[in-house]
Amino acid sequence: MENNLLMNGKIVYPNKLKIKKSIKVAIIGSGYIAVEIAGVLNTLGSDVSLFCRKEFPLSNFDEEIQRKFDKQSKQDGIKIYNYHSAVSIKNPHEIEFDKGLFKGFDAIFVAVGREANIKNINLEGVNIKIINSKIDTDEFQNTNVDGIYALGDITRQPELTPVAIKAGRQLSERLFNNKPHSNLDYDLTPTVVFSHPPIATIGLTEQEAHLKHENIKIYRSQFNPMLDALSEIKTPTFMKLITEGNDEKIIGLHMMGHDCDEILQGFAVAIKMGATKKDFDNTIAIHPSSAEELVTLK
Repeated sequence: MENNLLMNGKIVYPNKLKIKKSIKVAIIGSGYIAVEIAGVLNTLGSDVSLFCRKEFPLSNFDEEIQRKFDKQSKQDGIKIYNYHSAVSIKNPHEIEFDKGLFKGFDAIFVAVGREANIKNINLEGVNIKIINSKIDTDEFQNTNVDGIYALGDITRQPELTPVAIKAGRQLSERLFNNKPHSNLDYDLTPTVVFSHPPIATIGLTEQEAHLKHENIKIYRSQFNPMLDALSEIKTPTFMKLITEGNDEKIIGLHMMGHDCDEILQGFAVAIKMGATKKDFDNTIAIHPSSAEELVTLK
């Protein structure tokens, strides 16, 4: 009797239980939304397959972040198919890729990005300049037509909600609050992917830094956070600082791990203000925390 289960006041024998199989899910895409959905569904117990057009998910991020996230996701049970481009969805259960047909899915998510929804508002009638299906603007949200402004995802700026909000506020200040020089500086825009684990980044990737600057120095650290100290499952934290010049001005920060989404906001302020590696070194570490690693990097 001790091996039986008590459910709703009744004894249920294990061999009489009907255990529902895990839901098999396909996610086409490898950007923010795709990897976030993959992480949630995998954590809830789904059998998740993530199909990427390029070598790794999050192809616009620093290459080390891409590789480490790919490895961690696979260790967590997500199946990642690299270099797979979707050709067609045959039915609700089958997808044809350039590499072949994949079957048996209970659900298919398409997260391959989107085009700006500007086709039906007659922009051509007023000769608005379009570049790569996006409205072209200057740093003050002006289009090439006086009195017409654009902001958010329909422009060529970062497709991030806080960016659109900030740009709108700055434009309002300029147009209605007598602040003619008010505009949004898009340089050093922090961003977070709420994946499992989360990824946080600001500034240039290592590859971009080497293309733009000559005197680059990189600082890295990888460790298991204290949050996982008593857990059999370890989720490594990775931190990478990119500096430039003799004064080692910080031009890039890339992180993956627990709480890095929260950590970045404060460090983004310092980096936006022009912080150097010495400024970080001169800051007292808060122990024990993951964030202290950024001010103790060697």
